Amino acid sequence: MKIAHIEQIPIAMPLAKRYDNHAGRMRMYDIDQHIVVKVHGDNGLVGYGDYEDNPRPVPQAEIDALIGTNPFDYLSNNFHMALGMALYDLMGKHVGVPAHKLMGQKVRDAVPCAAWTRPCPPDVFAGEIQRAVDQGYRVFKMHSDARYDVIEQTRAAEKVAPPGFKLHWDLNHNRTLGTILPIVAELEKSPIVGFLEDPLVWSDIDGWRTLREKTKIPLIMHVPQLGGIQEVIRGVADIYMIGGRIGDTLTSGFAYGKANIQCLIQQSGNTLMKALTLHQAAVLPTASAHTINLDDQFESDIAEKIPVVEGFSAVPEGPGLGVEVDEEALAQAAARAHLPRYDYIGVVHFAGGHKAYSLGSPNINRLTGTEEGRLQGLNFEYWTDDGSAEYARVLKRLQEEGPFIEG
Repeated sequence: MKIAHIEQIPIAMPLAKRYDNHAGRMRMYDIDQHIVVKVHGDNGLVGYGDYEDNPRPVPQAEIDALIGTNPFDYLSNNFHMALGMALYDLMGKHVGVPAHKLMGQKVRDAVPCAAWTRPCPPDVFAGEIQRAVDQGYRVFKMHSDARYDVIEQTRAAEKVAPPGFKLHWDLNHNRTLGTILPIVAELEKSPIVGFLEDPLVWSDIDGWRTLREKTKIPLIMHVPQLGGIQEVIRGVADIYMIGGRIGDTLTSGFAYGKANIQCLIQQSGNTLMKALTLHQAAVLPTASAHTINLDDQFESDIAEKIPVVEGFSAVPEGPGLGVEVDEEALAQAAARAHLPRYDYIGVVHFAGGHKAYSLGSPNINRLTGTEEGRLQGLNFEYWTDDGSAEYARVLKRLQEEGPFIEG
């Protein structure tokens, strides 16, 4: 079999109905933008791939170089994610085996999966936790944000989370030990906080080691700056996040397996990306932490969604990625317009009554001189043009002076 033709199709995925409101559209406007790659074999078979995260097309020169070649020359490839997984889908279909058989020895039949959303106020977050529970999830990943109080968000989640449900807090790798220690001490009191990702800047190796000694909550490191192995030797984290280019992900995952260190795969996309991730996690010895794919963000998909049952999803066993793409749904996604980006004034309400204004989301750390998490009692709103004189006044001042605080 040779590669005969490669298509690239930009698509817009339909956001879940829970985002069909003012704040939801503000938070999620760009997550619908994906690119689908179709690799056609000269035997009539087609492999599919998808990638999110502000996708860019695969360079044409890279595509041209693959035409007429054997896709099996690209096992463990490090191509663009959509192209790489499409090749695995095509190869698996050609030999009639699931993609994981082309990656290594299978060690698990199912993989834990986490739900996700973008930062939001405590009441909205509680609603997201409830919908995740209803959808079968038992882990929820959430980025902290200087606009919201992570402790208040956690307490709101506690009210709706069932026993055994865990929060995975991504703390944005932007704090010092002096700031993060009291926050972690408070989070440790919560029965639902199960994971802390990037609580400190990545380069603060001694800080990571100190925090790891002081907390019982597993620490996750994303993007190890020394490559991962040096961080393992220095004992800075309990779990290492991997993902991205297929070859690199498999290499890192097997290395962490040799060290008996848990790894966690995070890769943004839809059902196709989730399928690839499940195949990878099926063969990596210590990829037993939850996976994160963002497939729960969409009302429908270009392939039948992979269900989550009691917190995990079964590894597909059909040929290739093991999911069938609906060409009609793909055509509809290709014709669908992307969500527009909305202009707005960001308004941060401080506990003392002052307000911070900015064009778009504010840099609260810069405005206040504090690290994320130091300020409590914050409330944030998206203020779109309502035609009022007050909006015009604030907008004019922002355009002339930049972000400001008044009250």
